[in-house]
Amino acid sequence: MSFKELIINAGSSSLKYQVFEMPEAKVLAKGIFEQIGTACTFTHKVDKDGEEVKLLDKKPVEAKDHHDAITILLETLTDKETGVLESMADISAVGHRVLHAGEVFDDSVLITPEVMVELEKLIPLGPLHQPANIAGIKACEELIPGVPQDAGFDTTFHSTMPDYAYRYAIPKEAYTKWQIRKYGFHGTSHKFVSQEAAKFLGKPLEELKLVTAHIGNGASLAAIKYGKVVDTTMGLTPLDGLPMGTRCGTIDPAIIDFICRKENLTVQEVNNILNKKSGYIGFYPESSDARALRAAQAEGNKKADLILRMQSKKIVDYVGSFYAYMGGMDALVFTAGIGEKSPQTRFNVCERLKEAFGIEIDAEKNQVWGETAIVSKPTSKVAVLVIPTNEELMIAREVMKF
Repeated sequence: MSFKELIINAGSSSLKYQVFEMPEAKVLAKGIFEQIGTACTFTHKVDKDGEEVKLLDKKPVEAKDHHDAITILLETLTDKETGVLESMADISAVGHRVLHAGEVFDDSVLITPEVMVELEKLIPLGPLHQPANIAGIKACEELIPGVPQDAGFDTTFHSTMPDYAYRYAIPKEAYTKWQIRKYGFHGTSHKFVSQEAAKFLGKPLEELKLVTAHIGNGASLAAIKYGKVVDTTMGLTPLDGLPMGTRCGTIDPAIIDFICRKENLTVQEVNNILNKKSGYIGFYPESSDARALRAAQAEGNKKADLILRMQSKKIVDYVGSFYAYMGGMDALVFTAGIGEKSPQTRFNVCERLKEAFGIEIDAEKNQVWGETAIVSKPTSKVAVLVIPTNEELMIAREVMKF
């Protein structure tokens, strides 16, 4: 028997969605609302005889909040011209991507009034995205009442980390009072590609040591030993770890105080700089898009070249430390926009790992673009894979458990 699931990923000013027919995992429709609250546009695609057809392309819509966006979405999904559902009664369940589970949840969860109370309490740990996630849930509760809803969290896949990996060496009261610790993010993506890697390699996940590299505008790595995360690069917030599109990644924390005093700025102002004006865009103000930086690098732009090399170096640092921590590595898995579509990034990282770990990338195979493939040589001591992520499908699978 098939079920139709609506999967929603509500961002601070966006809303992405997919409609799946499960358990076949067939995508019936997908799209995105962008710039909710301002000049909102709506892109909507449907499956027509196995081919993806774009019916709406950045259509301007009146959506002042996520409730409006979901209202428009449900009307579109049941419309005779643009829809894939006979009525909203066709929706068996709704799955939501939720940023933060704190230490309250260690897996996806069926949403109840009690769960909603806990999600509200976790807003301080995710002040930008958690309210948007909650808004999406509340809108669905109102617009399609009685339909089961599930929360799939960005953080729960990392909940298997041991305390010596997630605790910070700061006074223990910071943890006991405020739960300040490493949580990690992109967990839905890391979980999906680790499962897909095990299938591709033909081995149980519980027998593999993997490093998954989610490299996009936001970027993180996870060390996954026998199916469980033992370490990851992001911390209390997504700011930690690698240099990214607009984030600085790991820095000496004393830098914040130094800039505050030198520039007469508040902590909040410096935090904004580190989150939104650093990384790629801090070196190359024209764009935070990796494609633009690669083009500039090819034309000899030294600043674009430097930040890209800095990021690759940091990826190598983490892969090396995770390799040592796990006592080896069966596969390095690249995913997300850059990981899937930048042969140069993959090549630069793997070349730096060759001498120490025997990782040998195949230059020809590495030209793959957004497809599942093995790009290492048969002689490589570690397999190098490219696996496109699908966080919405991972959430849909989680929904099936309920």
